[in-house]
Amino acid sequence: MTTLLDALRPVRSLRVAITVPLLLSGALATGCRAVPARALMPTTRPLVIAHRGASAHRPEHTLAAYTLAVQMGADFIEPDLVSTKDGVLVARHENEIGGTTDVADKFPSRRTRKVVDGDTIQGWFTEDFTLAELRTLRARERLPFRSHAYDGQYGIPTFDDVLALADSLGRARGRVVGVYPETKHPTYHRAIGLPLEPTLLASLTARGMNRANAPVFIQSFELANLKALRGQTSVRLIYLLDRGALTPERLREIATFANGIGVNTRMLVGADSSAVPTTIVQDAHAAGLLVHVWTLRPEPMFLPKRYRGDALAEVREMIALGVDGIFGDDPFLVAEGTGRIRR
Repeated sequence: MTTLLDALRPVRSLRVAITVPLLLSGALATGCRAVPARALMPTTRPLVIAHRGASAHRPEHTLAAYTLAVQMGADFIEPDLVSTKDGVLVARHENEIGGTTDVADKFPSRRTRKVVDGDTIQGWFTEDFTLAELRTLRARERLPFRSHAYDGQYGIPTFDDVLALADSLGRARGRVVGVYPETKHPTYHRAIGLPLEPTLLASLTARGMNRANAPVFIQSFELANLKALRGQTSVRLIYLLDRGALTPERLREIATFANGIGVNTRMLVGADSSAVPTTIVQDAHAAGLLVHVWTLRPEPMFLPKRYRGDALAEVREMIALGVDGIFGDDPFLVAEGTGRIRR
C-alpha cells in the first residue's frame, strides 16, 4: 500500500505524523430545518475539503487526485458534475474539456461553439460525447505553472466511480470519506434535456446516501437549483457565492432552503493589507448556516500580500474567523493548518 510519505515524495520531502479524528458520524444528522446545521457539525476544527481532489499535485477530477487528497487528510472530496451525451454524470470542472483532457488530439473534428449560461464558448463539450468516448480520453493539468508529470495517465471518472472510491478509501482507513458534488450549469443541462439532479440523487440513493445524515454536501451557484433540490432530498445543501452583500436578513432567507453557504474567502476578509473582516461568519452562524470557504491555493500568486508568501497564514486566518470548512487545492496544507498533520 502506498503510504502518505510515498505519495508526497514527488511534491515535497516531509516527515509527518497523522492524527485524523473521525469527523463524520451519526451526530451529523440534520433531518429538518428546525435543527441548525451548525449545531450538528464538528466545531473544534473545520472540515478539510479537497478542491477537485489534490489538484495542486495531480490533474484535477481524477481518481488519483481524490485518492491523494484522502491520503493527505481530506475529510471530503469534491467532484464537479456535468453530463455525457447518454446522461451519465462525470467529474469535470466544466462541460468544456479542451483544457483538461486530450480531446483535441483524439476528436479534433468535434470542436464547436456553444452559449452556456450566457457565455459563448468554443471547444469540446461533454454532452456531445458518450461515456464510452469519454473513457478513451486522458486528463491533463489545467494550469501551466503546475506539474505536468502526470498528464495522460488518468481517465475521466463518473460520479459513481467517485462514490465507490470514497467508500473504498473510507473502509481502508477506518474513517468516513465524504463527497461534496457541485452541479455545474444545471439550468443549461436541463435545457438540453440532460438534467443533472435526477441522476445525482439516483446515484446517492443507490448507495444509501440520499439522507440528511449522509457524509454528503450538494453545492450550487444556482438558487433555483438548490430550491428545487430542497424539495427532493434531505441531503445538506450549500449555496455558493462569490460576491454581493450578505445581510442577516438575506442569510435567514438562505437558511430556508440551504444548510450552509460556500463563499469566496475574499467575502470574509479582503486582499488588502488593511482589510477588516466582515461579520458574515457570525451572521451566518446566527442564522443556523454553516460557512465553507473557497479556494485556498498554495502558490504565492494566489496569496494576498499580507501573508508574505506563507500559505499556512491564510489557512490559520480562516480558522480564526470561525469557518466550518475549507476548500483547498493542497489538502495537506489545509490539514496542517488545522493541526491534524504535523511536520
